[in-house]
Amino acid sequence: MLNKKNKSLWGERKPLKSSYDAVIVGGGLHGLATAYFLARDHGIKDVAIIEKNYIGFGGAGRNTAIVRANQRTQENVPLYNEALKLWPVLTKELNFNLMFNNCGNLNLMHSEAAMKAARMNVSTAQFLGVESHLLDAKQLKEMEPAINVSEDITYPIHGAMYHPPGGIVRHDAVVWGLAKGAAEYGAEIHQDTEVTAINTEKGRIASVDTTRGKINTSKVLVAAGGYSSAVINRMLGIRLPISALTIQAMVTQPIKPLFDHVISSGAYHVYCNQTLKGEIATGAHMDDWPNYTTQTTAHYIKHQAEALTQFLPCLKGLKFMRIWGGLADMTPDMAPIMDGNDQVEGFFMDCGWGYFGFKSCSSTGKYMAEFMATDEYPDILKPFTMRRFEQHRLMGETAALVNYSADN
Repeated sequence: MLNKKNKSLWGERKPLKSSYDAVIVGGGLHGLATAYFLARDHGIKDVAIIEKNYIGFGGAGRNTAIVRANQRTQENVPLYNEALKLWPVLTKELNFNLMFNNCGNLNLMHSEAAMKAARMNVSTAQFLGVESHLLDAKQLKEMEPAINVSEDITYPIHGAMYHPPGGIVRHDAVVWGLAKGAAEYGAEIHQDTEVTAINTEKGRIASVDTTRGKINTSKVLVAAGGYSSAVINRMLGIRLPISALTIQAMVTQPIKPLFDHVISSGAYHVYCNQTLKGEIATGAHMDDWPNYTTQTTAHYIKHQAEALTQFLPCLKGLKFMRIWGGLADMTPDMAPIMDGNDQVEGFFMDCGWGYFGFKSCSSTGKYMAEFMATDEYPDILKPFTMRRFEQHRLMGETAALVNYSADN
């Protein structure tokens, strides 16, 4: 990333200062977006983004780049919808091609019960001003002829939920574009720098210790993806109901254009899209046990091949060329935690995103920046308070539960 002059796309590497107005722990999409909007919207430009490895090391660089706003609940849809609308805006503002392609999303339904649930999803989206439609099997086949809608597969397809505004964004382009934009406003990106302690005095943030020295600051945001809960627990003693699990994804050899949309199936636990290079990029369900590894397994290669070739039989014989794993920080209700802490003034957290962190990073950065700058909790973030767990107000986005590890 650095050339001989020690200069990157976002400028020369600068020495770490002894104080900043704000410190962001984590150089992923949420941290970079927050730094960008802190400067753009609130004039807070003296910001240090501290990244243990390199920007985009975590989930930002290990995903399938899908974006959508057809979630299930009225709390989620507005946040993701605003994120979708921000992609073309950011492309222009950052003067950087984020390769946003709103090719549309097709969520396959494999039973009458699923179709009924999809009707509720579609109604929720439409009520909140987000375009969404329900297709029967015949309409789906007309839209994507390659899809197998016959009865001779494990989970026959009854129809699909069609979400035209969704699509894909080039994830590494978003990392570089936001880094460039934040740095142009004055934020400093410090890679290969680890935060070793977050220090408080009289109930408020006082400083951050790093492997390159101490930083005095009054505001700290932890947005470290799958590592956030461990950092927050170890450094501030705040336990979060988050488990880190591995999600695996892979790409095939390139082929001629086959399908135009993002296609996903909850029954098969698979989602896929065809990239600009012609590869089929596909992701699987998360591993069943909490861990901090990004190792890949033959089990998921077999799973993806079997699942994809059931409803896309024309892919039989295609070769997988590359596989990778990333961490998903899952909460019990699979919704994020965006909050401060009553006991530590100046502390903010943005974590627990699980599958969905990439889809929301643009709008989340905007509202987390507002939260940090004003100390006023934006209304759009309030449903995602950590207090929902003690108040038994779990989000209704999914009915799935994950194992909670006390070590987190």
